[in-house]
This record gives sequence, structure tokens and C-alpha cells, in this order.
Amino acid sequence: MSKALVMALALMLVFEGIMPFVAPSAWREILGKLAGMSDTQARSLGFSLLMGALLIALFFA
Repeated sequence: MSKALVMALALMLVFEGIMPFVAPSAWREILGKLAGMSDTQARSLGFSLLMGALLIALFFA
């Protein structure tokens, strides 16, 4: 793997770990809400996050 890919993965894991470390009860509440979403809502959220990441990558890279 390239060094940039490994660093990106490490950064993603840091961001993923912030919420459960800082506010575990709020994190569980959010996960409960996400688990209750329909498939359509989950797909819409996933698509929105992907498009947001793509826009950030295009404009700031």
C-alpha cells in the first residue's frame, strides 16, 4: 500500500474514534437512530456522504 493510503486510513480511524472516546452515550444514541433507518434512508445518507467527500476532494486537493 502506498504511504498516502495508509495515512488516509489512519486519519479516518482517528475521526471514527473521536466520538466513542469523547461522548460514548451520545455515540450509542446516534447508532441506535442509524440502526432504525430504512434501507432507502441509509442509502440516501451514504450517497450524500460520498458526494460530500468527492466535492471536498475535488475542491481542496
